[in-house]
Amino acid sequence: MKKVCVIYDIGKTNKKLFVLNQNLETIYQEEEQLPLTVDEDGDECEDLILLSNWIKSSFEALKKREDLEILAVNVSAYGASLVHLDKDGKPVCPLYNYTKPFPKESKDTFQEKYGPMAQVSLETASPDLGMLNSANQLYWIKYQKTESFKNIKYSLHLPQYCIYLLSGEISNEYTSLGCHTMFWDFNQNDFHSWIKAENLKSAMLPPLPADTFKQKDGISYGIGIHDSSAALVPYLQSASEPFILLSTGTWSITLNPFSTDTLDAKSLSSDCLNFIRYDGKTVRAARLYSGNEHNRVTKHLSAHFDKPLDYFKRIAYDVNIVRKLRKKQNQSLPQEIEVGNLLDCPFMDRNLNTFVSFEEAYHQFIMDLVVQQITSMKLTMGSVVPKTIFVDGGFSKNELFMKLLSEAFYDKKVYASSLAIASSLGAALVINKAWNPTPITANLLNLIEF
Repeated sequence: MKKVCVIYDIGKTNKKLFVLNQNLETIYQEEEQLPLTVDEDGDECEDLILLSNWIKSSFEALKKREDLEILAVNVSAYGASLVHLDKDGKPVCPLYNYTKPFPKESKDTFQEKYGPMAQVSLETASPDLGMLNSANQLYWIKYQKTESFKNIKYSLHLPQYCIYLLSGEISNEYTSLGCHTMFWDFNQNDFHSWIKAENLKSAMLPPLPADTFKQKDGISYGIGIHDSSAALVPYLQSASEPFILLSTGTWSITLNPFSTDTLDAKSLSSDCLNFIRYDGKTVRAARLYSGNEHNRVTKHLSAHFDKPLDYFKRIAYDVNIVRKLRKKQNQSLPQEIEVGNLLDCPFMDRNLNTFVSFEEAYHQFIMDLVVQQITSMKLTMGSVVPKTIFVDGGFSKNELFMKLLSEAFYDKKVYASSLAIASSLGAALVINKAWNPTPITANLLNLIEF
């Protein structure tokens, strides 16, 4: 029998299951795209019943396999999402989508009680993002869904709910609590005073570090971990010097786990915030909606130049096009760029008729996107500026993006990592001592230097 760890990686779009051996190799995997449902207000949301049933049934199927000895299981999942349970451990509400509007009246009454949202944002290291601040969801339920609120015994972030389905253990955990939730006061290292004043006790279980695990029937169960924080773990455990990680996908998130600078209001307004690491330390993070922007612009370019939707994948870095564009087009500079919640890339102000080809327009788009990315990344640097930058996710495979980024950071080592399942590996690594004696090496990261 193969000794394995089972990891669930729950994304907004894709739900994945990985079975890893003790060399951290994937020996089995599943992937599902579950249809959405709607909440009682008609807003789209995760189908909690479908998700729960898939997690439980797939795990039961794995436990029946005679070729596997399951030593451990853990979950990485997206953040800013709460599952509310009653006294019997059953969901009380739908899994409300963090894109759901936070009503103006709720924000107004909040500020009447607790002062400007900006001050609470500063103390909780959380930009004012409406329902993306998961504490706002619970505040909204308290006053807008009063009958549901009366029945809530526990409010769990999604990673902790998913592992609860398998372990039966109710827990709270630092990385989920510390990702722009507005629950946690980073100065006091405690739940914020407004959480206590509202008596939101369903979410106030004492938080545990993400490397916590508990044995049950011969299997070590983790307590779940926020996916962005999980993606950082393989780098923290295998890199030999301080670094910045640019984790790219729908969001491109810059993570500096070595920053010690105080977060200020200007940084918050630029979508820069603090996370909590798996070991309880602080991570400076800055977000950019660049993956979504890339999808939007490439569709626009394909329509304009009459090319297939995936035509951009054929485009290699061309230094002659870059030089031509720098002479021909006005180029944005990092110090002139504003970054913040869902702000457009500078390319959106350009006239496509000034470009002779898809190739030329796409080069300019990536040049603009990289300038915006540089601005976002520099927000995380402060007084601690690591000399190494790792890039993983979709943009790490984009030669044009990587060449331009390494050119901009000419004084640093810039690597593309082909670590395909960083969040899943991170979820396995935080409980490594429960199931795996194999030491971790830098070879795990599969690095290519640019």
